[in-house]
Amino acid sequence: MSEMVVSVEKFSKRFGNIQVVTDLSFDVQRGETFAFLGANGSGKTTTIRCLLNIMKPTAGSVLIHDRPYTIEMASDVGYLPEERGLYLDSNVLETVVYFGTLKGMTVNAATNAATSYLERVNLADKQKAKIKTLSSGQQQKIQLGLTIINGPKLLILDEPTKGLDPVNRELLLDILTDMKQQGTTIMFIAHQMEEVEKIADRLVMIKNGRRELYGDVIGVKQQFGENRVHIEFSGRVPRHDDLYSIETSENNLAELLMKPGVTPDRIFKALAADDLSMSRFEVALPSLQEIFVTVQQR
Repeated sequence: MSEMVVSVEKFSKRFGNIQVVTDLSFDVQRGETFAFLGANGSGKTTTIRCLLNIMKPTAGSVLIHDRPYTIEMASDVGYLPEERGLYLDSNVLETVVYFGTLKGMTVNAATNAATSYLERVNLADKQKAKIKTLSSGQQQKIQLGLTIINGPKLLILDEPTKGLDPVNRELLLDILTDMKQQGTTIMFIAHQMEEVEKIADRLVMIKNGRRELYGDVIGVKQQFGENRVHIEFSGRVPRHDDLYSIETSENNLAELLMKPGVTPDRIFKALAADDLSMSRFEVALPSLQEIFVTVQQR
C-alpha cells in the first residue's frame, strides 16, 4: 500500500468575500513526482502556503505525513516559493553553504554538497561571485540549490524552471529526476505542460479553485478522451468528413481528428474498405497542453 506524504482533504480557502479554493482533495504518494496544475490565480500557490502553514485553511485539512506542517519538519521538506529571494550581496558558495547549515548540515558536508551542485549546474566558476552579478536564470539555479542542498525527503516547488532557457530547463528536470530515483517525493507547480509530460507520475488540475482532473498522467489523458488516430500509409488518405478531419498528412504519415461519437474501429473499417494500405494504425492520446487549454476554457 502506498504511503501518503501529502494529504489535502476537502480544503477550502477564503479571503474575505473571495473564495479562492473550494472543497479540494488530492494526495501525493511517497516517491512519486506529482504535478499541481491550473491557470494563474486558480489557487495553487494558496494551497501550498496552507500546506506549509504559512496560511490557515478556511475549511478542510492540508497535512504532511498525516499532521500539520511544523518548523521541525523543515530539514525534511524543501520548499521553492513563488517569490524568489536571495541575498544579492552575498557570495554564491557561501550562500548555498549557509542554507545547508540552516537545515542541519555540517559546514564541511554543506560545502561538499554545494560545490557538487554548482558543478552540476555549470556555475563552478561563479562560486566567489556576488549573487547580484548573476543572470536571472543563474539566480534561479542557485535558488533551487538552496532548496535541495540537504537532500530533503519531500520537495514542494512553485514553478522550478521559471525563467530558464530550454537547455537549463532540461538540466534542472534531470536533477529532479535523479532525486526521484533516490527516493525523493516531488510536488511541483508548472505551466509548461511538456515538463509535466516528461517527469510527472500523477497530477491534479484545478480551475477557479476546484478540482477538474486528477490521476496518473496516462489515466487523465484516457479520461479526457482518445480523439486522434495516427496512420502510416501508402497512397492517398480518403475523405470521410462524417468520421474524421485530416489534421496533417505528409511523408506517408497522417493524423486524423475523430468526429464526436466516432470510434477508432469505425475509422479503421472505413479506410480498409477503401483499400488504403496501412502499415500503422494507432489511437493517439491528447497532449496535456491540449487538455489544459480545453479545461481552462470550457
